[in-house]
Amino acid sequence: MGITGLFLISFLMVHVSVNSLLFLHDNGDSFNTAAHFMSHNILIRIMEIVLFAGLIAHTVQGLILTKQNNSKRPTKYAVSAGNATSKWYSRSMGILGSLLLMFLVIHLSHFWVETKINLYAKNDAPTNSYEEVKETFSQLWVVIVYVLGVISLGWHLLHGFSSAFQTLGLNHKKYTPIIKMLGVAFSVIVPLIFAAMPIYFFLTK
Repeated sequence: MGITGLFLISFLMVHVSVNSLLFLHDNGDSFNTAAHFMSHNILIRIMEIVLFAGLIAHTVQGLILTKQNNSKRPTKYAVSAGNATSKWYSRSMGILGSLLLMFLVIHLSHFWVETKINLYAKNDAPTNSYEEVKETFSQLWVVIVYVLGVISLGWHLLHGFSSAFQTLGLNHKKYTPIIKMLGVAFSVIVPLIFAAMPIYFFLTK
């Protein structure tokens, strides 16, 4: 879980960096250039396969871990200690992960599938990814789904970032507080940037 989690976090850093180009006032030229590079570079294509493998592995590991935890204590405590021993989001990683998975399916259907159709089924037909983003986020229900999705991502990261290092045994009284601080910053800033995109395009349509 720790290794696949950190791998997916590294992907988020790349993804949010590329998507941030949407905010440049250049009619989408920078974003379209980056999107074309990402969809045509052979190394990126290979990494895409690795990414899906990592995502599937992380999901399966989460399901197995949840099943193991439930099997060890089939009967829940009569009284829950609540936030006294752990935060609610750390106890709800399965639910948050499930919401993220559903959001990811919607996200892929909006952008990734269309890109692959143009690339392989339509003989690399020219696309304007920037205009596709604008059109997609002109619908209120899509904006709401995306905002809720990245909120789930934020809560998931809030626990997952620091726990990934802990799972790998990378604990140290000097560095652990720094890792936790970076985890909180990452869990807030990255989802905020992702949420800002649909809101921005909906309000400026």
